[in-house]
Amino acid sequence: MRPQIIATLGLLGMFTVLGCAKDPSEPTPTATPGELTDKPATDPSPTGILSEDAFAALHQLTEAEAPPLHGQTIELGGGHAYLALPEGATGPVPAVVVIHEWWGLNDHIRHWADRLAEDGYAALAVDLYAGGVATDPQGAMSLMKTVDPAQAQAMLSAAHEFLATDPRIQAPHQAVIGWCFGGGWSLRDAIATPGLDAAVIYYGNPVTDPAELAKIEAPLLGVFANDDQAIPPAVVDELATALEGAGKSIELHRYDAQHAFANPSNARYQQAEAADAWAHTRRFLAKHLRPQ
Repeated sequence: MRPQIIATLGLLGMFTVLGCAKDPSEPTPTATPGELTDKPATDPSPTGILSEDAFAALHQLTEAEAPPLHGQTIELGGGHAYLALPEGATGPVPAVVVIHEWWGLNDHIRHWADRLAEDGYAALAVDLYAGGVATDPQGAMSLMKTVDPAQAQAMLSAAHEFLATDPRIQAPHQAVIGWCFGGGWSLRDAIATPGLDAAVIYYGNPVTDPAELAKIEAPLLGVFANDDQAIPPAVVDELATALEGAGKSIELHRYDAQHAFANPSNARYQQAEAADAWAHTRRFLAKHLRPQ
């Protein structure tokens, strides 16, 4: 279904999230089994080309040149975005809007868009920082504070419109995915976009107003960390309770990990948990973007 685009009102707590803080001096935590709502996920068909091992390798700092990107930069909504398409794809193609962490639209997020394209989706990574990219937490916080909620939602609406109308894509089904800052915006986009087919929230600061959550039509999947200091389990419980009060639900997966554990560029990265979360995400997207 092509999403209908409307404005979101009453976005509370937009900038209360602490962000995907990266501490280079902090050692990578030892991976432990994730605390899940069900058994570990198995990868859906089609099989993704980029495994968790391969994806992590894209973010290892070496003296060699960074791995090549496979997408292209396009103009979108008065700014720019990164578009990755499945090889040889012609419309209709299911699509995913990709929302960056508080660092901005960097190569980590572009690689994630490429990863989604390898799974058969048209992936459009938006830029909510107007070209700004941070390399330290102070810069990330400064960029995040410059975001105007109305302008950000307008950019996301433009992304949905592009995916629905571009002749290479003509997406019959659309989802949104985001991490950290982008995870919060993924939920807000689900509130703002009737007809959206799925929304994935990686440790994003939630909206907990039942009146706002009642506007959601998309199925939700949430990935959260039990040792997240910015978004502790009690806040995730509050989201689940608010969604229930709004007559909605969410597929939650919680892991014994810290905030930003799915980012291979982060010292808090935990590969086993990241791989399991990605398998659940792939299954969820396949279910809702490729309905039988």
